[in-house]
Amino acid sequence: MIDLGISKMALIGAVALIVIGPEKLPRVARTVGTLLGKAQRYVADVKNEVNRSMELDELKKMKETMESAARDVQGSVQSTANDFEQSWNQATASLEQAATPVDVPAMVVFPEYKHPGKKWRIKQGATPQWFKARAGVRTRAQSGAARVARFRPRSSTRD
Repeated sequence: MIDLGISKMALIGAVALIVIGPEKLPRVARTVGTLLGKAQRYVADVKNEVNRSMELDELKKMKETMESAARDVQGSVQSTANDFEQSWNQATASLEQAATPVDVPAMVVFPEYKHPGKKWRIKQGATPQWFKARAGVRTRAQSGAARVARFRPRSSTRD
């Protein structure tokens, strides 16, 4: 990169002031600033794109290694399962040949569960309605807004 110190920047500013003139210098400085900003954004975008492509390549390599490892594990599990099945079949075959008929006690059979059919959502209250009305027990649900409207004191502003 170009090493620009304060002394070099001051020299460039003085030369620009002499060559361009004090009237056009602010507009030229603004234009140069916007062009430098665009260039920096373009370079940053290119760097980000290169980094993304490198990360994508790394992820593809990682995916391939994981897939190969998964295939290896699947193969080993299948071979182990096949070996287990063979040994199980051999063990059960020898047991079946050696088994002699033995009296097996009858299994106890329980009847299938039947729901009692109660309407458990409906509460059967033991308190009569006339007692609830006398005691002031609420028997119907009421929203909060309706309750406020019901018990709000009436305004006595009659003209």
